[in-house]
Amino acid sequence: MQAGEWFRIANTFVLPGWILLLIAPRWPWTHPLTSRIIPAVLAGGYIWILVYHWGESPGGFSTLLGVKQLFSNDWLLLGGWIHYLAFDLFVGSWESRDSLERKIPLLLVAPCLILTFLFGPAGWLCYLTLRVTLQKMRGESLILRG
Repeated sequence: MQAGEWFRIANTFVLPGWILLLIAPRWPWTHPLTSRIIPAVLAGGYIWILVYHWGESPGGFSTLLGVKQLFSNDWLLLGGWIHYLAFDLFVGSWESRDSLERKIPLLLVAPCLILTFLFGPAGWLCYLTLRVTLQKMRGESLILRG
């Protein structure tokens, strides 16, 4: 199979995790799937790609040009994408668990989860902003633990 086919498989594989976070955050399997199982499978794919395709492309991580050259290889670009898929889902799962512990309504968390799915750090920052705003409104400590 080509890298493009694995790209479609990885995208399809991660999607149920995001759907569970949005519609069934309290289901007992949602957080094990989204914080451990799905990211672990993606991590395995990521490692496989690195083992078999590292060194096929010039470049590296020390300059922007080096990163551009490194990701000119479809397999290494796929590896980078899988890296994003795994970590973004892991962060989304944390947001979901944290919001349940803090009793933040899913209706307020859902836009943050969608942003995390689409734009990673922007969604995480949205969630932190929501969390701090609600803590302030509730008169809770603004310490960002957990």
